[in-house]
Amino acid sequence: MSFSDSDSSSNNGGASDYKIFRQTSRDRLLHEMLGSTKTGDSKSWKVLIMDKVTVKVMSHSCKMADITDQGISLVEDLFRRREPLPSMDAIYFIQPLKENVVMFLSDMSGREPLYRKAFVFFSSPIPKEFVNHIKSDTSVLPRIGALREMNLEYFPIESQAFITDHERALEDLFGDVENSRKFNACLSSMATRIATVFASLKCLAEISPKLRR
Repeated sequence: MSFSDSDSSSNNGGASDYKIFRQTSRDRLLHEMLGSTKTGDSKSWKVLIMDKVTVKVMSHSCKMADITDQGISLVEDLFRRREPLPSMDAIYFIQPLKENVVMFLSDMSGREPLYRKAFVFFSSPIPKEFVNHIKSDTSVLPRIGALREMNLEYFPIESQAFITDHERALEDLFGDVENSRKFNACLSSMATRIATVFASLKCLAEISPKLRR
């Protein structure tokens, strides 16, 4: 699993009023997410578990050394077979998809969960029914240390540029006009990811009134 050579000292061409996308993402991932799970025991190592999309989100902004500095000793794929580590806490950075929620609950339910405690961060807004599903599992609920929406699901590629990672967007949006399912799914996904850019830059409150006009 590879991560980018992000540089915290990068400048943005002299435009000091603008914070570069990669640095904003890096700060949020390392400090707002990973850093928030630190407890009184500073030597307590954790496992970081991600899906295919969130691995890309992380790799576009962080180096492996950045992750390790935040107390992560192991990075795992959500859908690969994993060894139980009942003495360690786990951080889940995942998309709010049904299959991801089911896998998380499978990891942490029952008498012998894979990990001691789980800190769960979703890359975009999670539907209310998924939250209720998690809360309804009485064996998992006491083992959750955090359940938050990070709203970070875009991919910075330059200091002032990002992508939503939809390689077939032109085909899905303008190709087969009869296939409304592909059109709606693509448009919804792109809109969600663009919204997480605004959330990361903390400008949703400023643009929302304009969008409603």
